Amino acid sequence: MSKQKSVVLEIKMPKEVLKPLRSMEQVFSSIWGNVFDFPDWWEKWFEGKMLLNIALEMVSLGGEPHFYIRLHESRRNAVEASIYSQYPDAEIILVDDYTKNVPQNLPNKDWDMWGSDYEMMKPDVYPIKTYTKFFEEKPDTPKEEKRIDPMSTLLEGMAKLGPGEQLWVQIIAKPVRSLKEDFYDFVAKGREIADKLAKRPDKAKAKSILQEAAEELATGKPAGAEDKKEDLQLEAIYPPEMRLTPGEKDVVQGVENKIAKRGFECFIRFIYLAKRDVYFGGAKAIPFGHFQQFSTENLNQPKPAGKTITKIHRYPILDLIRVRRLHLRKRKMFFRYIKRWPPLFPLKGMTFLLNTEELATIFHFPGKTAAPAPFVPRVESKKGEAPPGLPYE
Repeated sequence: MSKQKSVVLEIKMPKEVLKPLRSMEQVFSSIWGNVFDFPDWWEKWFEGKMLLNIALEMVSLGGEPHFYIRLHESRRNAVEASIYSQYPDAEIILVDDYTKNVPQNLPNKDWDMWGSDYEMMKPDVYPIKTYTKFFEEKPDTPKEEKRIDPMSTLLEGMAKLGPGEQLWVQIIAKPVRSLKEDFYDFVAKGREIADKLAKRPDKAKAKSILQEAAEELATGKPAGAEDKKEDLQLEAIYPPEMRLTPGEKDVVQGVENKIAKRGFECFIRFIYLAKRDVYFGGAKAIPFGHFQQFSTENLNQPKPAGKTITKIHRYPILDLIRVRRLHLRKRKMFFRYIKRWPPLFPLKGMTFLLNTEELATIFHFPGKTAAPAPFVPRVESKKGEAPPGLPYE
């Protein structure tokens, strides 16, 4: 990991983004193939090679929102091509890592911070609320002003911050390969849940000849004859899909839709940091409100992780060391953010699977009408190509 050289790219959005959010989903589908490079057994155990990931970051620096992507330098051209293919008017530039512009020993006497990682309430097979639920995209009405963009809440909140305040939101995504064992388990579990919710008949378990003979002698009827007859009668009157409530249909459709698309192993966190003279604890409500938009009671919802949140409960006996414990937890959170490490690094855990549709909902490029924050950097003029026949040396 220490030998990997990463670069940070800033994406400046076009003045008008009339592309539907399906375009961002297509970008992530392409990025999945660009970043994916699974090591074989020799590369993994002898060379230390590991799957690359990509960091999607939305940052407010003194009230000015920015969009960053941090990735391995070898994937820069491919990822840029994926973005330009759907957003040709965007501007992508190489910048310095913004995390280096603050003291690297936070919190300290001049700066304070507050942060949290996120986890999911339910198993990964249940999807979060995606852009298809915020508005209905139709081919004949792609106009931006008809959108209800969830990104506008975060950008407006970021624009309210003042000098000396910063808000960092980070989404790390690593491709999950289709042939991986745990991904097979993920799909199988999703199928099992969908079949159970859809009330589809279970596959009959195989019985031995002795068990079937004993049942037939005891009842005088072939084994399982009555159960099969009742199932056939019920299905003849009401097929399984007709016996679902509208809410159950949404859950089944959501689970089946999630396991049908490319997946990323992800973790999400945010940090609010500011100089102590302008630090405002209520600013942490901005990302809380943003991620709450993707929650549904019948499907899934992201929630702050109690293991890593920078908050220590008060206990009468341990209150003397509470300040020190809180300081160490904040420092761990800051260090893992700037290193782009998982929440429990070097241990595993607290990651979850999101597909391309869910990622596109959380991280996309809103237009000026959907997100009218005046301080969002945008490309005001479109760049043109050099005229043909231009003399050159």
